[in-house]
Amino acid sequence: IQTRGYSMPTLHHKDHTAVGCQASVATKYMETDDIVDLDWENLGFGLVDTDFMYMAKCGPDGNFSNGEILPFGPIALSPSAGVLNYGQGLFEGLKAYRKTDGYILLFRPEENAVRMKNGSDRMCMPAPSVEQFVDAVKQTVLANKRWVPPTGKGSLYIRPLLIGSGAILGLAPAPEYTFLIYVSPVGNYFKEGLAPINLIIEDNFHRAAPGGTGGVKTIGNYASVLKAQRTAKEKGYSDVLYLDAVHNKYLEEVSSCNIFVVKGNAISTPAIEGTILPGITRKSIIEVAESKGYKRWRNAMCP
Repeated sequence: IQTRGYSMPTLHHKDHTAVGCQASVATKYMETDDIVDLDWENLGFGLVDTDFMYMAKCGPDGNFSNGEILPFGPIALSPSAGVLNYGQGLFEGLKAYRKTDGYILLFRPEENAVRMKNGSDRMCMPAPSVEQFVDAVKQTVLANKRWVPPTGKGSLYIRPLLIGSGAILGLAPAPEYTFLIYVSPVGNYFKEGLAPINLIIEDNFHRAAPGGTGGVKTIGNYASVLKAQRTAKEKGYSDVLYLDAVHNKYLEEVSSCNIFVVKGNAISTPAIEGTILPGITRKSIIEVAESKGYKRWRNAMCP
């Protein structure tokens, strides 16, 4: 995002007509110019209510409305919304960082857009194009720019949601969809920060099975890990490392992230075969590691 300091430039882009279930690209960006008085030194990974959120809807006509920036707050849903009754929903997670010169950086947002499009196909949902997704993220970040932590004090966590918001009683795709983005300033996800974390291997519960939705970022993937994760934290562990659901001996991933094993100059991570989320951080680590001379093991993770 090419913005610096706390001035309020308007960035103009060409209008685009919505095609299919796609949201129109914004014509301008709104920015705030004051600074939040927040305890940046003790920022944890929790929700902080910010100023604005982004919303666009896709109705039965197959087109998203023009996305708009709205005050952050509750949204209205029918009790029979597809996301509430059948879990028809996806979410993404990415971050914005403030540089020392005042510029704000997004970390590979186009990768999140591609992953949402791939997941939407699995969940029978429409999705915005890569360009529209990135544009919506930029709008939301700039509208909440005063919440981006100072350099080295954390990041602005960005949560895009795509949900079946239309009312549906029988099991079927929802008749309406909502594309929503909100943000929150955060510190480290793990309280240990950059220090090693303690994981416990779980051999009773599984995060995903072949043929399921483990390979897409659907909301239903996460509720199923809460019990094992809570038990692990009660025992003093940071999180759970899950095994595969077929053999119950191969490493798969942690509740909230992928896992790597490093031995000498070799690096290995479970293959993307439908049960493991194709993490953007995972992909980036592989690219950086290989550029630094690490060799990637091609075989499955050893038990």
